[in-house]
Amino acid sequence: MKSYLPAGSTAEGAWSLRVTPELAGWAYCGLRVLELGPGAADGFASGGEELLVVPLEGGCVVECESRRFELAGRDGVFAGVSDFAYVPRDAEVRVSSAGGGRFALPSAVAANRLDPGYGPAAEVPVELRGAGQSSRQVNNLCTPASFPADKLIAVEVLTPGGNWSSYPPHKHDEQRPGEVELEEIYYFEVKGEGGLGYQRVYSSGPDRQIDVCAEVRGGDVVLVPYGYHGPSMAAPGYDLYYLNVMAGPAQERAWRFCDDPAHAWVRGTWEGQAIDPRLPMTGPGGSP
Repeated sequence: MKSYLPAGSTAEGAWSLRVTPELAGWAYCGLRVLELGPGAADGFASGGEELLVVPLEGGCVVECESRRFELAGRDGVFAGVSDFAYVPRDAEVRVSSAGGGRFALPSAVAANRLDPGYGPAAEVPVELRGAGQSSRQVNNLCTPASFPADKLIAVEVLTPGGNWSSYPPHKHDEQRPGEVELEEIYYFEVKGEGGLGYQRVYSSGPDRQIDVCAEVRGGDVVLVPYGYHGPSMAAPGYDLYYLNVMAGPAQERAWRFCDDPAHAWVRGTWEGQAIDPRLPMTGPGGSP
């Protein structure tokens, strides 16, 4: 299994990105990015996976069973928080776009079937985490507290240029008190022509079977089957966006993690530090 997947390396037809559990070598998480030209549409079956349709750029209509969701979308991931649609497992779905666009479909293998649903942009909780140069914005699209799902957890993170997020490095690869086992996908976009960032992933044991420090650009993906991940580093001058997709075997849908003990002390330095004044970078519909 490769941990770093450069943009275009998994493209297939209308999918500019297609990461399945089989390709990743694990059991739960998936992510596809659908690209549609103006007036185009694509239909598919969700199979055993629940998924979201999240506009990255542009708006669309999502038709699922007898439901029809008109997604206003956004001009881009740095322009505002988007609305989204939820598609359950064992469903037929059609996505169409009058103006064209790019649409992320984070997914998780699901045991239970929920009803199709809609998430308004105005109801997506926007959270500011960290402080100082560890400040970042989190759009909690589909978390246990924000939107119902069987297994899927999906959030967006925006990091101002020069800041670090997913920091301190943390892991969620064991089922124990204070930690829940979750696979994770990072999908990246960068603001600015030629922009770049970096992502670190390393094993939690002494073997270092995973040891990644990857330069990431728009459309790149990093897979985290286990181990510590972070920091996600936004190069000075280039704001960084990533979409996180998480799911795992636990009966409880929860996100609990453990910091790398070598760096956990960093959290204690945030007290008294101000949040980066560039945050929040966006609000619903591009509002400040």
